[in-house]
Amino acid sequence: MVSKRRLSKSEGNESLTEDASNARKQPLSKRTRKSHVYNEVEENDSAFVKLLKASGIILKTGESQNQLAVDQIVFQKKLFQTLRKHPSYPKIIEEFIHGLESYIEDQDIFRNCLLSCERLQDEEASMSTSYSKSLIKLLLGIDILQPAIIKTLFEKLPEFLFESTNSDGINMPRLIISQLKWLDRVVDSKDLTTKIMQLISIAPVYLQHDFITSLPEIIGDSQHADVGKELSDLLTENTSLTVPILDVLSSLQLDPQLLSKVRQLVISKLSSVKLDDLPVIIKFILHSITATDALEVISELREKLDLQHCILPSQLQASQSKLKNKGRTSSSGNQENSSKDCVFLLFDVIKSAVRYEKTISEAWIKAIECIAPESEHKTFDLVMLLIIYSTNTQTKKYIERVLRNKIRSDCFQEQLLHSTFYIHYLVLKDVCPSILSLAQNLLHSLDQSIILFGSFLYKYAFKFFDTYCQQEVIAALVTHICSGNEAEVDIALDVLLELVVLNLSAMRLNAVFVKGILDYLDKLSPRQIRKLFYILSTMAFSKQHEGSSHIQDDMHLVVRKQLSSTIFKYKLIGIIGAVTMAGIMAADRSSSLTQGKADLTNEQYTQVTSLLQLVHSCSKQSPQASVLYYDEFANMIQGAKLAPKALEWVGQTIFNDFQDAFVVDLCAIPKDDYQFPVKALYGLEEYNSQDGIAINLLPLLFSQDFAEDEGRMASQEPDNKLVSPLCLAPCFRLLRHCVERQHNGNLEEIDGLLDCPILLTDLEPGGRQESMSVKERSFMCSLVYLTLNWFREVVNAFCQQTLPEMKGKVLTRLKHIVELQRILEKYLSGMPDCIPLLAIFHLETLDITSRTSTAVSAKIKKQEMTGGRKRKAGGNKTSSHDTLSKEDGSECDPTPSNQGQLEKEFKGKEEKTVSLQDYRCLFRELDMEVFSILHCGLVTKFILDTEMHTKVAEVVQLQPPELLFLLEDLSYKVENMLTPSVARRVLFLKSKGSQNIGLSNLQQRSSQEVAHCIVQLLTPMCNHLENINNYFQCLAAENHGIIGGPGMQVQEYHLMSSCYQRLLQIFHGLFAWSGFFQPANQNLLYSALEVLTNRLKPREPDQPLEELLSQSFHYLQNFHQSIPSFQSALYLIRLLMVILEKSTASQNKGKIASLARHFLCRVWPSEEKERSSIPNDQLHALLSIYLEHTDSVLKAIEEIAGVGVPELVNSSKDAFSSTFPTLTRHTFVIFFRVMMAELGKTVKGLQAGTASDSQQVHEEKLLYWNMAVRDFSILINLIKVFDSRPVLHACLKEDVLSLLETFQLNTRLLHHLCGHSKIHQDMKLTQHVPLLKKTLELLVCRVKAMLVLNNCREAFWLGNLKNRDLQGEEIISQNSQESTAEDESADDTSSQVSKSKASEHGEEDEASDGDKEQKSDENDDDSN
Repeated sequence: MVSKRRLSKSEGNESLTEDASNARKQPLSKRTRKSHVYNEVEENDSAFVKLLKASGIILKTGESQNQLAVDQIVFQKKLFQTLRKHPSYPKIIEEFIHGLESYIEDQDIFRNCLLSCERLQDEEASMSTSYSKSLIKLLLGIDILQPAIIKTLFEKLPEFLFESTNSDGINMPRLIISQLKWLDRVVDSKDLTTKIMQLISIAPVYLQHDFITSLPEIIGDSQHADVGKELSDLLTENTSLTVPILDVLSSLQLDPQLLSKVRQLVISKLSSVKLDDLPVIIKFILHSITATDALEVISELREKLDLQHCILPSQLQASQSKLKNKGRTSSSGNQENSSKDCVFLLFDVIKSAVRYEKTISEAWIKAIECIAPESEHKTFDLVMLLIIYSTNTQTKKYIERVLRNKIRSDCFQEQLLHSTFYIHYLVLKDVCPSILSLAQNLLHSLDQSIILFGSFLYKYAFKFFDTYCQQEVIAALVTHICSGNEAEVDIALDVLLELVVLNLSAMRLNAVFVKGILDYLDKLSPRQIRKLFYILSTMAFSKQHEGSSHIQDDMHLVVRKQLSSTIFKYKLIGIIGAVTMAGIMAADRSSSLTQGKADLTNEQYTQVTSLLQLVHSCSKQSPQASVLYYDEFANMIQGAKLAPKALEWVGQTIFNDFQDAFVVDLCAIPKDDYQFPVKALYGLEEYNSQDGIAINLLPLLFSQDFAEDEGRMASQEPDNKLVSPLCLAPCFRLLRHCVERQHNGNLEEIDGLLDCPILLTDLEPGGRQESMSVKERSFMCSLVYLTLNWFREVVNAFCQQTLPEMKGKVLTRLKHIVELQRILEKYLSGMPDCIPLLAIFHLETLDITSRTSTAVSAKIKKQEMTGGRKRKAGGNKTSSHDTLSKEDGSECDPTPSNQGQLEKEFKGKEEKTVSLQDYRCLFRELDMEVFSILHCGLVTKFILDTEMHTKVAEVVQLQPPELLFLLEDLSYKVENMLTPSVARRVLFLKSKGSQNIGLSNLQQRSSQEVAHCIVQLLTPMCNHLENINNYFQCLAAENHGIIGGPGMQVQEYHLMSSCYQRLLQIFHGLFAWSGFFQPANQNLLYSALEVLTNRLKPREPDQPLEELLSQSFHYLQNFHQSIPSFQSALYLIRLLMVILEKSTASQNKGKIASLARHFLCRVWPSEEKERSSIPNDQLHALLSIYLEHTDSVLKAIEEIAGVGVPELVNSSKDAFSSTFPTLTRHTFVIFFRVMMAELGKTVKGLQAGTASDSQQVHEEKLLYWNMAVRDFSILINLIKVFDSRPVLHACLKEDVLSLLETFQLNTRLLHHLCGHSKIHQDMKLTQHVPLLKKTLELLVCRVKAMLVLNNCREAFWLGNLKNRDLQGEEIISQNSQESTAEDESADDTSSQVSKSKASEHGEEDEASDGDKEQKSDENDDDSN
């Protein structure tokens, strides 16, 4: 505290300087010190000097130390006794103090008295401390002198307050205050506290700081409360003293209320404090927290502490820039470092608190957890969760649960995570291992949003952290990829793809880790292999790839090894890898300004062509491998831009190969070489026999299937190697993409393939199918398959051509597809076990075909075992026509209605058919561009839309079968691409590669792109929806809604109805897409809603979202009058609900209930020989929607149970309720189950009454309960009439147990129900009996307690309960004759409850009172 002292200048220059601070702590000398000759001893006759000298202290003049000749304790004892025994005591005290005051008037002498004394006694004599106190400190230790000396010091101290520090470095005010520290006893602590607080109030700021921090060492425990109060008052007046005051308050024993008050004051000022003061302030707040107020304090602290705005703008942003530009210096460097240190110190304080205080860490997590989803979360919230996760292992599971919930509710999004890393990356870098551990656990989740958040953690850890952390990130991602879990592999590869784009140079440093995944290729799916090779190829072959040659070499080795493998799976891996590599190697890297100047070098060109030729030569031995090669190559050309030289070579090569393999002249059609007559069919132009071309399909397929039997294969192979017909469609797809790339979308070079015929035979089976051999029928089936796939690829290719003639031809090809599907179904119905394994096309897994074959065969066998039901193979779905939920979780379309099936139904045939939806994976995929055909008009008997009318004589329009074909495919795409991933979780994990069958090309696009495409189709789909709606309106006007007339009308009706449902299904899938909640997709939502709004009124720009939602709701609601099927009605309801969910207005909620009731009260058409066309799950869904949205659930239940159900009681078996036509004897169990569940849910939501409620509130609650009891009574009594097991099961289910716990009514009938289940030995019903019995017993106990509490115990009366069946007949058991129980009361209003297991068998209860407890309903009402 003090520096070296100087001797007086007048005393010569003896080198006798000593350190004042060391003087007090100086050890005893080993010899007695001699007095200095240069210093004189103070000699005067004052009582002060004499008494001190007599007691053992020699006062020295000048700057010399006073000398202590005896031990300090001895001195104090001697002086105390001398003063006490002095004849003039207590007057001698005043003389002594007066002498002291006179003596210290000289500043040098006063300073001597404040500094430690010099010891003059021998070592053996000192058994006390090793340091000497100052004279003033020794005198303060004497009780009779202490008050006067303290007064003297405080009178002396103001003289030095505003003086600067002496030349020797001693600060007198600090030295004076130090005398008051650590006194053994304070005589008048209150007076001392008062004086020092007064001193603090007048002292300069720099001394105030020192005085305040000295308080805990001066004041006694009894003064802590007073000092704390005064310091809190000072804190409100002077914020500059916040840090020392809080530091002192932390050391004092204060009243919790005062501490809470100070803490509240500090928290309120957090937003205005300096960054330098934050660590101390936060430390005080955290240390003052108790278990009772921890959550409240942390919540308020979290709200007030806004580090994002406090740190980011000037400090961390500058320090981040400085960190990334090492070596640069700036004038503000010290300030940046200081700010950075404050941030680190702040988080160190927080880390220490949450590490050692479990209460604080749990309260902090709870505070974040309790933040409402609509509130804004801060980056500080995320940082705290990550810090606590890293410091407290006990709370890791808790934090993970909170994080998962916040992610699911969209509270923690990517933008918040990015801001967190951007602002606090220096703090988070220290907890990098914990962040990676958390990310790893999140990637194990089943929820796609949680998996995505975990991937963001990896991404930003790589982006913001140092090289070591980047290496750890890559290692963790590689571990995920090699784990074998498909979801983890996919997301980890996606992250690596992003990192390659984000920081290619950093990724190259870690290429050795990524390269190691090549050893695990056989565990990856083709899609994952494609991603991996894209990552490695980008690192190896992109610009500035010096030093990447080792990656190139390893990739070439792996690819060549896989291509040369004789195992088909490895060969396909090699094809995927090689094509991906070639796409990167041949990529066009020229910009728009330098196009054509950055073509491939000769060396690069040679490498690319050699690699592609190698792939082609290795794959041509296997048709399946060739198919995959063509499809992979086509997808690569479609997605990447190749260099002109490479693209020209590929285009020319493919053009020649396709022409040589599949195109023949019409004049060269063979006539006599085949078992089937060869004809040129499906031509769209009138060709001369000598002109034109044709697709050589039948000869190729015949040569493949029959040549081996006839011994031709061996003779033909040396000279003419035939190409497999499997390659026709894939090779054409590759050719089409090459031509599109070369000619900017113009397909004029190959447009002859659109209208050219195909070499086939008569495909219509007619009556000759029975006479065909199995091989011939299989041949015809394959021929139809290949023709279908050819036409599908042709439509894919030419659907975007703008010439009217071309559009007409595309529509004709679409009609051919529908016709061929009908023919194919006929063939498959005759030989359903025929699964053309040859039709393998770019599937995402290599074993999908065998599983499809097994699934279809199993399905057919199941249909054959149904005996007596002559339904069609798709007919087991007819009873649940177009269901909204998948029955078996398969990937096929849940609503396999198609025109082929419908026509067979209408003809009344009962032969077995199959659904082509089961064979979806074997057809070529339709591109999204194909649906531009929807812009064509719909032709019916009543409507003719000529939107695409051409000037040719024959106008080809989009017919209902073709429209249904397109809508079915589009709805399947919407379901798989836009449906939330959670809804498809089971499918995702069902089996490897089993999701999204037949959507490989579509998966190349993002869900945003798919949603954008569908929004572009909304206008034509609205046109079709309105046209179909007009059709049904006209039909209803003519036939009064009754289906009749010729069969063609029935067929058309069902086609139009299916189209109607598909359109609503697509609308629902689009607007239910979760991506609309993302800010980036808000404009897309506006565009979609504007399309619907503009159908009602002229376009108005800049309409608010609420107005668009309201108008869209109104537009869609208008369709409810002409809905043709129950399935469509449910889709319309759900579509309106989705629109309503996006709106903040609630006035449309009642419209949902009204609409649902309208559909429930409507008579729906049913199929012949079917009891109902309404699937149970859909009826359950619609009834639940009605009861959830209606204003009064109890009134709605009472109406159904009290009006609708009685109409069925005495009716015939197939009758229905006139009020609710959807309510029949077959659907009663659905109604009953939903009403019981909703009744229980409604009663649960009723808040319990309190004494403070008004009389009106009590009356309303009583009325509500009366209605609930009446509804429950009605439902329970219905089981006497409808006593089927599903109805009884609904009564015993746990959904209604909470209702039974609340009121006791109809329990006798429930007890009879228990006996009924035992008589009939129904195990499914009996398993619910114990839980019901327990609930009834608890009910009696709770009712009795309530009545006792309200002085109504007399409401209970005693009796026994007998076992009876549902009709009231007594059940005779072996103990019945011995029972002495009284007859059961005949009063219907009483309810009795069994209290023991013995009573279940008709025995008396063995309870202490020996009787059962029973309550009258009337008394129950009175007690309420």
